[in-house]
Amino acid sequence: MVGVSQFDVIVIGAGLNGLATALALGGRASRSPLRVALVDRADPHDFAVTAHDSRCSALTLATQRMLQALGAWEAMAPQAQEMRSVIVTDTKTNLVSDDRKSLLSFLDEGQQAPAVFLENQVIFRGLLNELDQSPAISQFTKVTIDKFHFGPGLARLELSDGRVLKANLIAGADGRGSPARIAVGLKYEGWDYDQSGITLTVGLELPHEGQAEEHFNPHGVFAILPLSGNRSSIVWTEPHDKAKALVALPDDEFLKELQQRFGTHRGALTLLSHRHAYPLIMRLASSFTAERLVLIGDAAHALHPLAGLGLNMGFKDTAALADCVMEAARLGSDIGGVGVLEAFTRWRRFDTYATAAMMDGMNRLFANSNDGLRLLRHAGLRLVDQLNPVKRELQKEAAGLTGNLPRLMRGLAA
Repeated sequence: MVGVSQFDVIVIGAGLNGLATALALGGRASRSPLRVALVDRADPHDFAVTAHDSRCSALTLATQRMLQALGAWEAMAPQAQEMRSVIVTDTKTNLVSDDRKSLLSFLDEGQQAPAVFLENQVIFRGLLNELDQSPAISQFTKVTIDKFHFGPGLARLELSDGRVLKANLIAGADGRGSPARIAVGLKYEGWDYDQSGITLTVGLELPHEGQAEEHFNPHGVFAILPLSGNRSSIVWTEPHDKAKALVALPDDEFLKELQQRFGTHRGALTLLSHRHAYPLIMRLASSFTAERLVLIGDAAHALHPLAGLGLNMGFKDTAALADCVMEAARLGSDIGGVGVLEAFTRWRRFDTYATAAMMDGMNRLFANSNDGLRLLRHAGLRLVDQLNPVKRELQKEAAGLTGNLPRLMRGLAA
């Protein structure tokens, strides 16, 4: 067959999860790099700009260790902003007043920050820089996949430019609309929230001192996340129509609306980025694996971004897959065989479903105007605020240090 290339693993999707997966399996920092093909309809170098993605991510300590082990952290670290404190409030309206009272705060002075905040474009650049220097990874970009074949024998992709790729395993990191998942007929079930999240970056007149804020109201959450250079990332939840109308406003009118929600405790705000609105959904694939296929990140699960766990969950998928695949490779076993797929499923399925249920429950509890539930929320948050052992567990969870951690998330090469 003309134009056939064989690899150990094909990664579909060059988003953040796809780049991390390619590096985990074939990066130059790996103990025994596999031959990896990375396939995407676009060039990932075009993603590393604010116009493509105005979001930031909270990277847990476990995720930071993983990025260090992949060789990508050094390029990102100078722009990382530590989360030095957190406050949580709950209001009856979507307007934030400067005298709002925190119901829950944690992180005492001197404690290690459980997470840092980084703009997604910075994470893209750090991963791409390392990927471009990894000779075992071949990039096939600006092509689409015409046909999928998952067996018998090796998996095979037929690309739009006529080339054919073969591999023992395909990792589908191709997003919510995952063509790989659709090709094998796996269901992607859940529901839509009547919410969109508006994201953008603002400059502050007064210092944020590393404080993250989550202000809950009947429409959802208004989050203020500190960034380096005295900037903040905004995640502003509104019903779809309202979010669409806000994003379409002229800059001066949008800024006026934003300042009302934000308050004046950080002084005047300055718009520093494009703004985008993302519909919020909950989706889980019926299975995270199929014959010679494993799903990673949003292709397997799309969660409400309430606690900022989405990217960390996807990276944990990658780290768990790397452990399963590399162990099989060292034993001379089939890295795309049933044993590897079953091991990955055991590792990730329960954790993912439990986290999804928690995020959905929290959103339903907070995003409503029921006075009874509001009193219950306040009592619960105040109780937690007074229980130091519980707050320590929350900090451990926020750092991503609970459960059975894969090698990469312990800072060890795969």
